[in-house]
Amino acid sequence: MLSKKLENALNEQINAEFWSAYLYLSMSADFAVKGQPGFANWMHIQFREEQDHAMKLFNYLISRGGRPELKPIAEVNTQWESPLKAFEDTLAHEMKVMALINDLYSLATEEKDYATQSMLKWFVDEQVEEEAAAQGIIDALRMIKDNGFGIYTLDKELGTRVYTPIAAE
Repeated sequence: MLSKKLENALNEQINAEFWSAYLYLSMSADFAVKGQPGFANWMHIQFREEQDHAMKLFNYLISRGGRPELKPIAEVNTQWESPLKAFEDTLAHEMKVMALINDLYSLATEEKDYATQSMLKWFVDEQVEEEAAAQGIIDALRMIKDNGFGIYTLDKELGTRVYTPIAAE
């Protein structure tokens, strides 16, 4: 059984993951409207992955006798001035999520909840990948600057990304 403190913290993380999904769906829409389907695809896949993350936590909470409490999703931005700004916001957001996951892991450690620590290890590893992916695109965009062909080429590359569902036990 989960402690009430850990149950509440997991519920907060579920909300944060759904907020992340909402953010990335908004970014996808912004890119799509601007005629950048590859960037839109990349963000749409991020949207789906964040939904998976929320559901992984949701299902885990139920499996441990907890009760999911879905809360309203706070408003997100709807426009970004450039692909670089969108990906800088993405990296900043992923770093914030990493801090939230680290706090959850610390709480699970304090509570001596080894099962939750084990489950959260997957999220720690996932966040390292998320930050590295965003940083890689930022690095590419900084090299490209305002080169239209470079943006076009990166857009085509990001359009090849394929969604791979996770096991949301």
